[in-house]
Amino acid sequence: MTSGRGFPSAAARGGRVDGLDGLRTVAVAMVLVYHVRPDLLPGGSVAVDVFFTISGFVITRLLIAEYSRTGGIDLRRFYRRRRQRLVPALLAVCAACVVLSLTTSLWAFDGASAAAGLAAVFVVNIVRAGDDGAYSDVTGPLAHTWSLSVEEQFYLLWPLVLLFLLRRFRARTALVWTAVLCAAPVLWRYTLWNPDAAHRIYNGTDTRADQLLAGALVAVVLARLHADGPRLEALRGWAGRLAPPALGLLCMVAWKVPVTGDEGAWTAAWYTVGFLAVAMVSATLVTGLELRRDGHLSRLLSLAPLAWTGRNLSYGMYLWHYPIVRLLASLGVQDGRLSATVVLSTAMALLSYAVIEAPLQRRARRLGSVPGHCSALGTSTTAPPPT
Repeated sequence: MTSGRGFPSAAARGGRVDGLDGLRTVAVAMVLVYHVRPDLLPGGSVAVDVFFTISGFVITRLLIAEYSRTGGIDLRRFYRRRRQRLVPALLAVCAACVVLSLTTSLWAFDGASAAAGLAAVFVVNIVRAGDDGAYSDVTGPLAHTWSLSVEEQFYLLWPLVLLFLLRRFRARTALVWTAVLCAAPVLWRYTLWNPDAAHRIYNGTDTRADQLLAGALVAVVLARLHADGPRLEALRGWAGRLAPPALGLLCMVAWKVPVTGDEGAWTAAWYTVGFLAVAMVSATLVTGLELRRDGHLSRLLSLAPLAWTGRNLSYGMYLWHYPIVRLLASLGVQDGRLSATVVLSTAMALLSYAVIEAPLQRRARRLGSVPGHCSALGTSTTAPPPT
């Protein structure tokens, strides 16, 4: 077997990618605008698809790097890192919603105790998937954590599957199986599709897995290629050229395409093959930012304000923005709701980072349990903003 247990460049692929951090900032901004002013970005929920792909890429890159070094994956340590990064900040938001439910008469927080319980155990997506018509309000101000649930369920299963593939097959065969798994959800969505199954398909981990696995596939491919090999050099050239139009296409979808509306045949196409198409575009963008860190797009997205925000605040902004949207709506705020949401979400994210996330990350680093960056939104493992 070649060096690195079949992944010759796995160990070299680590550290932060500032361009991906900047992309997180752009994506979380899209989701925020979409939730406040969907008329401005009717397809803003496509940012969730982008976050899923980033998550699959970053987490798989770290898992393969560990496997190439040690011949295994410390699953207990992996799950502990997930808990340390995700849960404390999430529980703070849940607690705030429960307090508002118990101490005020604001309609936005009715039943928040039940919603907090569902969010805390990462099953909001399952509840939403079971709604046939309009979404019920059982998940209330924490309905946006459906995407966090999808990612947490993926994080629970994918390391087990990946470790099985790596131990059972040669690296090349593991790559092929990753590609097969990436394509499988399309067939499953075709089997499930009818208009009444829209919520089931949109919220299911099994029906959104290809968007996470597309990023995972990029990580496996890049780890398989030699750092000084001609195939990686060719991929670097193509990815660098295709990344800017890929970002432009995603922005165009966000601007013009009503992703979650009932548009007949268009909706059927989007909910079957469309998710994979967006994942492929997102994977192209991720590949370009990873391989062409000196490119114009990478330098733009790596600007300090964008990169710092994506690295440190995007998870907090994701967690807080939707309860804030509902709070402002229940208070009757109309004029300036978008700007107020931006300001308050950023302020709460800064508070969360300073009081909860950064101290816990420092403590984890002192104990040697958190290795750098492993997420779509934050410094470690996080989840995307939802729709």
